[in-house]
Amino acid sequence: MVSLQPPLCDFGWKARDFDLLGVDGKRYNLANARGKNGLLVMFICNHCPYVKSIRERIIRDTLELQQHGINSIAIMSNDPADYAEDSFDNMKLVARQHGYPFPYVWDETQHVAKNYGAVCTPDFFGFNADLELQYRGRLDASRKEAVAEAPRDLFNAMLQVARTGQGPREQIASMGCSIKWKSETP
Repeated sequence: MVSLQPPLCDFGWKARDFDLLGVDGKRYNLANARGKNGLLVMFICNHCPYVKSIRERIIRDTLELQQHGINSIAIMSNDPADYAEDSFDNMKLVARQHGYPFPYVWDETQHVAKNYGAVCTPDFFGFNADLELQYRGRLDASRKEAVAEAPRDLFNAMLQVARTGQGPREQIASMGCSIKWKSETP
């Protein structure tokens, strides 16, 4: 398992559209995923210990962000060939077991992850109401183990985005497992 850190925020970068199938059988794109004050796009998966350690806090924070006009969507881009836990059927199971309050969608072709420049799980992209990137950092100080009483970096940044349209200038990169890319066939 390779641990990676994504690059920091490229302020103003425009969100790329997508059309992905959710575990609920519906299709999602930027237009129907965004909230009036912004959108949090999360690249997560089922098997990653980094994601598992913060799963309940992701749920808590996305529920609270909805109250501030920030919607969220979780995209699973891993190739499940080597990680069966990341299969679409298991995505459905995990979303149901944990009561995900956001769409959980499958990037089967991995084009969305590539268009966003996602590198790991979790990888967070926080956009303002104009779908301009304002946050690309960590959820909090937790890594593979939860940090008790950790400041809520992502949540506080996205509240600032909801209020002002701007994210904090100082951000700490997320850390997680590398996205499991499909092997290229000649």
